[in-house]
Amino acid sequence: MENFSLLLEGFQAALHPVYLLYAFLGVLVGTAVGVLPGIGPAMTVALLMPLTFSLDATGALIMFAGIYYGGMFGGSTTAILLNTPGEAASVMTAIEGNKMAKAGRGAAALATAALGSFVAGTIGTLLLTMLAPLLARWAIKLGPHDYFALMVLAFVTVSAVLGSSRARGLASLFVGLAIGLIGVDQLTGQSRFTFGLPHLADGIDVVIVAVALFAVGEALWVAAHLRRAPVELLTVRGRWFTRDDFRRSWAPWLRGTALGFPFGTIPAGGAEVPTMLSYAAERRLSKHKDEFGKGAIEGVAGPEAANNAAAAGVLVPLLTLGIPTSATAAILLVVFRQYGLQPGPALFANSGDLVWALLASLYIGNLMLLVLNLPLVGLWVKLLQIPRPYLYAGIMVFAALGSYIVNLSPIDVGLLFGIGLLGFVMRRYGWPVAPAIIGLILGPIAEGQLRRALQISQFDLGILVSSPFSIVVYVACAALILGPALAGVVGRSRRGSLTPAP
Repeated sequence: MENFSLLLEGFQAALHPVYLLYAFLGVLVGTAVGVLPGIGPAMTVALLMPLTFSLDATGALIMFAGIYYGGMFGGSTTAILLNTPGEAASVMTAIEGNKMAKAGRGAAALATAALGSFVAGTIGTLLLTMLAPLLARWAIKLGPHDYFALMVLAFVTVSAVLGSSRARGLASLFVGLAIGLIGVDQLTGQSRFTFGLPHLADGIDVVIVAVALFAVGEALWVAAHLRRAPVELLTVRGRWFTRDDFRRSWAPWLRGTALGFPFGTIPAGGAEVPTMLSYAAERRLSKHKDEFGKGAIEGVAGPEAANNAAAAGVLVPLLTLGIPTSATAAILLVVFRQYGLQPGPALFANSGDLVWALLASLYIGNLMLLVLNLPLVGLWVKLLQIPRPYLYAGIMVFAALGSYIVNLSPIDVGLLFGIGLLGFVMRRYGWPVAPAIIGLILGPIAEGQLRRALQISQFDLGILVSSPFSIVVYVACAALILGPALAGVVGRSRRGSLTPAP
């Protein structure tokens, strides 16, 4: 009952006309940018970050909640009409959704994606509201050595999950850790990697790095591949959502939600695995198996619900432990840091009004998405027709202006494009960008927790494994690192034993 009364207080704040306007603008702009080809939710949030610099913390976070959910919704439109997923989680939506659009059922595909997003987002937000305070009350009992173990788990999981290989993921992570070391050591006062430049004494602003790696790096990458054949844009035509479409979609929505939310809450989660599991489950359970591969509506409803439920689940470890489990969550962590807020168990105690207003705004933004986006599908189709050169040139200009606004320094613009070139090179060689951002954000926090733990124990390293929780976390890290290798060895030995002797 206490959580319910706190949520009602959050609604009182979130329903303020000014905050409603921020939520509306977030949903509208987030969807408009997220629907553009090649721009996923993480890049959407990073690119629009400078818009909130003049807002108070509550208003900025409410606006970003709308941008976050809007960017997730926009990716499904691109996947269905262009067969161009903005991120890996939209791949399964594209498989059946684009086939439906080619068969003249694009309107039904977009409608089931929108309604599935609403159902999954609402249920996921409800679960977030119930679980987050409980987890925060438990997490406040953890010591610095436990938090350091959690940081190590975050480093291991993001480098293993968010990349095509563990080696590339770890390399990207170390890039972020190295950038995070730049500046003055808060404990000793010594400069680290500043090369004698006073501008680097406070380190490189996380906003500049995030926009550079996501927006500038992506724009340069697309510019290097603009000679590809143009992508076919399908029009939205055919009947809208029918009673038969609803009958075939409601169960996949619920199953997708049940699969997506738990995966979003765990460090090795994300939306890619539950969307694939949802697609496989719907293909097996459907009474219309012959339509799969040709435009089955269940293949859009289930994965899209799983995708949005995972997006809500991602906020559980972010708000309660301060650990981002996806690229978009890493950018949202940057937003908190911009306002001097550190997500974690203390956030609920020290900034409870802000947190509950944010949770209430998720419900409001989710409803706004449903009300706005079904009538505005025609507008999103018009945005998809923007030529790629103009689109990404605009992104570069917007990124440069946003980086200049951070500190009103032209040096930041130079850093933006320098780090953007690094992002381009990382894409060229298959290094994932998200581990670098997470390393940059969590690296200094992990360093601080490690130093605190060692000071408490008078530099006895045994404190790092002095609690059952930290031991379990390190065992999980070892399993994530060694598990795939051991599974490969076992698989090869089994195949060898099954090979008949000559």
